[in-house]
Amino acid sequence: MTLRILLVDDHAVVRQGVRQLLLDRGIACEVIEAQTGSEALVALARHACDVVLLDISLPDMSGIEVLKRAKKKAPRVPVLMFSMYREDQYAVRALKAGASGYLSKTVDAAQMTAAIQQVASGRKYVSPAMAEALADYVLVDAEQLPHEKLSDREYQTLCMLASGKRLTDIAHTLSLSVKTVSVYRTRLLEKMKLNNNAELTFYAMSNQLVDLAPTASF
Repeated sequence: MTLRILLVDDHAVVRQGVRQLLLDRGIACEVIEAQTGSEALVALARHACDVVLLDISLPDMSGIEVLKRAKKKAPRVPVLMFSMYREDQYAVRALKAGASGYLSKTVDAAQMTAAIQQVASGRKYVSPAMAEALADYVLVDAEQLPHEKLSDREYQTLCMLASGKRLTDIAHTLSLSVKTVSVYRTRLLEKMKLNNNAELTFYAMSNQLVDLAPTASF
């Protein structure tokens, strides 16, 4: 099975490596590249794709937002999320938004090709880590944790604030106004019954929602 794959990632070296891997292994007959969410949506409208491999973190909009828009444009095209973020952070949100699976960038080549082939065949890809995250979600669905009540934008704002980003930095990253980001901050503090950024950061760290390693980025 050779596929036409739309690869969306803002790092050229990642795109080059994944593209070469998919072509060398005979998984893809063509790999269309996009480095932003906007480029991805344009490419999806112009090209007939079999699978979309989509990063969560993009410079102009979140991968979850791109996913939602992509499913409206091409509802039958499976989207496999591809991210450095742990599966328990975004997997459930991605699946609820229409993703066919969630793939960590820490997987090896065999796992990546297997996941792509699986979603291309119309099935969902669920790794052991994702299965555990889904099981936890089902168990606490009736009594959600505070951060699970947040919208995708509010959750994104939470993680970025907890990782030390200023409102202006978040606004620039998400292509929003500072006022809008401030509204998200106010809403998430209210929903989570927190008073300030210090309590927010403590909560995020206690629940392992952020990775404060030097390589982490949003």
